[in-house]
Amino acid sequence: METAVATLARPGARALVVVTGYFGDRLCQMLQRYGATVARVETEWGRACDPSAVERALESQGADVVAMVHADTSTGVLNPVDEVCGIAARHGALTIVDAVTSLGAHPVDVGAWGADIVYSCTQKGLGAPSGLAPIVFSARAGGHAGGSHSFYFDIALLEDYWVRRKYHHTISAPLIYALREALVAVCEEGLEARWQRHHEQHLALAAGLDTMGLSLLPPAAERLWSLNAVVVPNGVDEAAVRKRLLAEFNIEIGAGLGPLAGRIWRVGLMGWGSTATNVLLFLTALKRVLHV
Repeated sequence: METAVATLARPGARALVVVTGYFGDRLCQMLQRYGATVARVETEWGRACDPSAVERALESQGADVVAMVHADTSTGVLNPVDEVCGIAARHGALTIVDAVTSLGAHPVDVGAWGADIVYSCTQKGLGAPSGLAPIVFSARAGGHAGGSHSFYFDIALLEDYWVRRKYHHTISAPLIYALREALVAVCEEGLEARWQRHHEQHLALAAGLDTMGLSLLPPAAERLWSLNAVVVPNGVDEAAVRKRLLAEFNIEIGAGLGPLAGRIWRVGLMGWGSTATNVLLFLTALKRVLHV
């Protein structure tokens, strides 16, 4: 994430950030730290961004960089980054896309999007340990290599390290072995089959919640498959529910962040955790805890 920002952000650069949750706000903070002038396209938490709002913002003030989160872990929303990237390109802006919670669970088509920098992680949809962050650059974005004020996040130095084997830092070799095995498993399953599995388990969870009178925060067409934002019923102590799920069933779910604190539970179904067994186990445990 910071490598992407360090590559494109300069003092005085104009950045437009789509903010649909916690991590869009973090992009704003990082861009500001690197000297960019940041404008925000604010969206209600729990809703996907409206591409026309990005269009209007670019028409009125322009931007050198447009940044957005594809799969918002804080809200369970999937944003239409393909449309936003197309709009940004027409206005001459480079794009940064956060695909942390979508890679391996949703289609991520960097080429079709025309995105300039896309970064992700290894521990979610790919099912490897945490600690690595895959990142890809377009030719346009790669032209900015070498101008970063950061040594650690300088993409030219990182390219020398990975491609030309020049020393830059010491990486954890076991993480690389683990990532390779995770990618072998992805290839064995097949990407399309993997996406379908995540979609099916998301739908199964949503259907089970519906029978309990519970709902997900985003509208159906805007929902993320790998992270499900469950609306906490009125009068329910959401923290107490999470505590009981962990203590009695060994199930840990996330709390809401920012303005959604106390209002949602965040239920991850990603990588090898996205299974029918896990969905049924969670639904059964939640029903017992809520007595519904």
